[in-house]
Amino acid sequence: MKTLANGVGDLKKVLSNVKTRGIMGELQLGAIIEEILSKEQYEENVITKKSSQNRVEYAIKLPGDSDGSVYLPIDAKFPADAYYQLVEAYDAGDANAIASCGSVLETRIKSFAKDIHDKYIDPPNTTDFAIMFLPIESLYAEVVRRGLVDDLQRQYKINIAGPTTFAALLNSLQMGFRTLAIQKRSSEVWNVLGAVKTEFSSFETVLVNAQKRIEQTGAELDKLVGVRTRQINRRLRNIAEITSDDAKIVLETTDSESEEE
Repeated sequence: MKTLANGVGDLKKVLSNVKTRGIMGELQLGAIIEEILSKEQYEENVITKKSSQNRVEYAIKLPGDSDGSVYLPIDAKFPADAYYQLVEAYDAGDANAIASCGSVLETRIKSFAKDIHDKYIDPPNTTDFAIMFLPIESLYAEVVRRGLVDDLQRQYKINIAGPTTFAALLNSLQMGFRTLAIQKRSSEVWNVLGAVKTEFSSFETVLVNAQKRIEQTGAELDKLVGVRTRQINRRLRNIAEITSDDAKIVLETTDSESEEE
């Protein structure tokens, strides 16, 4: 029990450190992005706002005009101290503490939203909205339960996402990327089909010409077999026929004489 208590105490120390919390949220955010998107579809620690040195943790590269890119800024936030104080108030059943801690959490979330809006949103270089990533599902659920989602969208153009909703968003974007890639390649496919059609037309012409030549050759053969054969038969009409056996003997004798000569 003592070891467990020490471990819990160490965890609280870690989570109470603002910098450490930020790193944890950023690592979780990066893990989800890297699992779903390719390296070409996002950037890390990028400046999205002109005349600013502020770098957003991640920015998804959305297709823009003239094959350019538009950034969708994404920043992880984790107000662990305010959230865990609220959780403790819920566990204690203290209504006053719940109201007070809830108000503090709402203020922190709104402050984060304003910070993201002012630092990273810069249309047309970026989308006109950004995403605040909350690394704990229960924290995201608390923000949604308090009705902050609509307020943040309306006031600061910030969308809230937990791990599950953010993964679903990225999967939807990935499907959009694939559809767009197919649309871009559709013109190439159309050109290939056009070339095939042209080649097939030429091939058809060659086949027609070959068919005509074959028909002409067949007609000449029919003429040769028919007309010439009838002429030969007329000239041989007055010559007496002999039996097949006698014909073989005569032809064999003729062949032998030719070989001797």
